[in-house]
Amino acid sequence: MTPHPLLTVLLDAAAGRFPPVDGAVDVLPPLAGGLECATAFTGHAVVCTALPAADVLARGPGGARGPDGARGPDGFGGSMAPDFLRRLAGPGGWIGELDLLLVADGTGPTVAEPSGADPVRFEGDHSGPRTDTVIPPRTDLEGHHRVRRARALRQDVRVHGDDRGLVTLARGPAGRRELSVEVPDAGQGRGRGRSLLADALTLVPSGEPVFAAVTPGNARSLRAFLACGFVPLGSEVLLRPARAVASAGGLF
Repeated sequence: MTPHPLLTVLLDAAAGRFPPVDGAVDVLPPLAGGLECATAFTGHAVVCTALPAADVLARGPGGARGPDGARGPDGFGGSMAPDFLRRLAGPGGWIGELDLLLVADGTGPTVAEPSGADPVRFEGDHSGPRTDTVIPPRTDLEGHHRVRRARALRQDVRVHGDDRGLVTLARGPAGRRELSVEVPDAGQGRGRGRSLLADALTLVPSGEPVFAAVTPGNARSLRAFLACGFVPLGSEVLLRPARAVASAGGLF
């Protein structure tokens, strides 16, 4: 399967190679499953959509507004503007929340692997969660709201958990490896979130990037991710337009 070009951009950013600070907007194909997105870095933006690039970048007289009165996108925040996101989603389209996009390196399993043993990996990826980690797999949490949301927006979802909370590992937008956690209210403020996150990183091969999307208003969660070594790359909004996605689009 052809990797989505946004994945290259994200992996480069995770390695410290960010897009140029030029105010420009790159228009790429839509994501899998009818999803689209706007991703903003410092001074540069990427929009993944089935719309023609000319329509996405269109501006009205004077350069400030598009033909429908909406602000045109730019790399200095314009790609996150509500008017532009509404134009991208179209009438009846779904617009997700604004998320901070974070990344950290996996730390690998905590139990030594027997010589010659093959690790358990994501389907079709040849890398992924291990069965010898401290957080066991869970098959009894399919009804949990975080698991349902992960399955609605992501692929190859795996669920782990213990008495501290649950972890999902999945293929997120553009095929990136993505992690999320949830700690029950009763466990908040006791360091369980940071402990769970630190152990969740052992589910990812050592040195390989894993991404997380955290809404900035969830300060408690954001502090936990930052404390566990995650660093911010930019911001992102996912969308699912009501219009038909071009049949040739949807690279994952």
